[in-house]
Amino acid sequence: MSTPARGTPPTHYPAAPSTVPELRELSTDRAIDAARATHVVDGEWMPVPPKPLAPTLGPTFSVAAARRAGHTPSRLRAHDLEMPFRGVRRLSEPAAPPDDTHPLAEDRANHARVVRDARAYFQIASKGTFVAGRSAAAVWMLSCDPGDDLCIGVFAPQRAPRRPGIHGVALSRSLTTLRFWDGLPVTSPATTWAMLGGDLTHRELVILGDAIVRTPRDSLGRHIVGAQLATPQQLATAALAPGRRHRAALLAALADIRIGSMSALETDFRLLAAAEGLPEPALDVEIRNARGRLLGIADAAYPDHRTLVEVEGDQHRTSRAQWLRDLDKHAAYVAEGYELVRLGAAHIRPPHPRGAKIVRTVLTRQGWTG
Repeated sequence: MSTPARGTPPTHYPAAPSTVPELRELSTDRAIDAARATHVVDGEWMPVPPKPLAPTLGPTFSVAAARRAGHTPSRLRAHDLEMPFRGVRRLSEPAAPPDDTHPLAEDRANHARVVRDARAYFQIASKGTFVAGRSAAAVWMLSCDPGDDLCIGVFAPQRAPRRPGIHGVALSRSLTTLRFWDGLPVTSPATTWAMLGGDLTHRELVILGDAIVRTPRDSLGRHIVGAQLATPQQLATAALAPGRRHRAALLAALADIRIGSMSALETDFRLLAAAEGLPEPALDVEIRNARGRLLGIADAAYPDHRTLVEVEGDQHRTSRAQWLRDLDKHAAYVAEGYELVRLGAAHIRPPHPRGAKIVRTVLTRQGWTG
C-alpha cells in the first residue's frame, strides 16, 4: 500500500483489523471505528480528530440526545468520549493533579467526582430520583468515603434503580428531606447523616455531624451567615423521626456533636480529650487583646486556665504563608498571657495519641485540679 502525502486523507481503510496489531483484540465495531480514526503519516498510523459534537449537547449528554442531533454510533464510540453509564456519554477530561497539601483535598476530589457522575446519570435518570447516602455526603463536601458506586435514591414504592455503577435505595418520604445543590436534587445534610447511622462508626458519625453543624468563617475570620448546613436540632429531628433505623447510634453520636470543630482532626482531639477526662474546651474561639483587637481564632480554649490548643494539619507545615501567620498569631497569644499547645495528627491519632496528656500537663500547671 502506498503512503499518502502528509495531510492527505486516506482513500481507503485497512481491509481487516488484524492489519493494525493494536486493533486485533478489539470488537469488530470498535476495530472498524479505530481503523477509520487513523491514517498514515510518514509510515505511521496517526489519529484523525473526531468530528465536532453538536453545540446543543454540552459536555455530558444521553446517547438518545446525540442520535437526535444526528451523530452516528461510531462517533459516540470515539476516543474523546467516556461512557460513565450505559446510555450516557461525556467529554473526556484529563485528571487534575491532586493538591495533597490542602486540608480539604480529599473531600474536594470526592465532591468533584460524585457531582460529575451524578450529572451524567441524571441524563437518563427516571423522574423523582435524587443523590443519597454516601454520595450525598460527598456533594455536601463532608468527610465520608463515597465508595465507587453512585448512591441514587427514590421514594417508595418506586423501584430503586439497578445498573452497573449505581447503588439504588428506596426511601420513605417521611424520613427524607431533599435540597438542591447547584441544580442537583440531594438528600439534605440532616437526612444524609441519619441515613448513615448503620454504615458509620461512632467517631465517623460525630465527625460528619460536627462538619454539618459548624459555621464556616471567611478569609477575614468572620462567620459566614447561612453557611451552616444544619443545626443540632435538625439532626435530632432526623434521628427521632418515627421509623428511623439505628436511632440509638445516631443519638449517641448526637450527644458528642458540637458546634465549632472546624476539621475532622479537631473533632478527634475533642473526643480524645473527653476520653482522657479533660474539661470540655470552648471551640473556634476569637482571642482578642485588652483593646479588643482580634489576635486570632483558637481551635480550642480553656479560658479559666489561660490555655489555648491549636490543632494543625499538614498545611501549617507546607505553606510558608500559613507558617508565617501562625508565628505572628502565636506570639500575640503568648504576649497576652496564654499558654499555647500545638498538636498535629501524630499527637491525636493512633498509634500513640498523647495529645490529651500534653494538654493535661499544661492545664495542671495552670491550676486545674481535675
